[in-house]
Amino acid sequence: MQITFFRRCSISKIGLLVYFLMLIQPSFGQFHPVAKESSIIFTIHNFGFKVTGSLEAPQGDIRFSPDSLSHSYFRVTIKSASVNTDNNTRDEHLREEDYFDVKNYPLISFVSGSIQKAGNKGDFTASGRLTIKNKTKDIQLPFTAVKTGDGYLFTGSFKMNRRDFDIGGGSTISNELTVDIKVLAR
Repeated sequence: MQITFFRRCSISKIGLLVYFLMLIQPSFGQFHPVAKESSIIFTIHNFGFKVTGSLEAPQGDIRFSPDSLSHSYFRVTIKSASVNTDNNTRDEHLREEDYFDVKNYPLISFVSGSIQKAGNKGDFTASGRLTIKNKTKDIQLPFTAVKTGDGYLFTGSFKMNRRDFDIGGGSTISNELTVDIKVLAR
């Protein structure tokens, strides 16, 4: 009888311990981008004219909790063949070897290494690695996170140099472009 009593006490203690550990664990949201409500827009100058284009929304995993940024991350990919500037001839040219080389490099990826609070409430910076055409560069992505029901709306913008990724060779387009991101994740 005493052994049964001690077993019950031990099981109860273990159950209570697990329960309390779950209470003190930060709550993490595991999210995925919602394609229809997300966009990746880029702007670049060509012969002095502003050209705007887009890429499909990213796919992948987002783990985000503003209360536990050390455990938060972005691990997403974008299909490079989804480049769209509303000009079929230009888009086909951008898919060729001198630009995105979609045949050999079908995915663009971003993997964050850290996420830090920045400025106002809801403002953050993701430091991570952007890979295009098998060339990887460290970038800083300032973004805002707004809670939306069962997920978050992430918006941000950053500048990048296309030559860092061997995009466009000696083309007449500007070296620098701006990338604007809007990702609804649930």
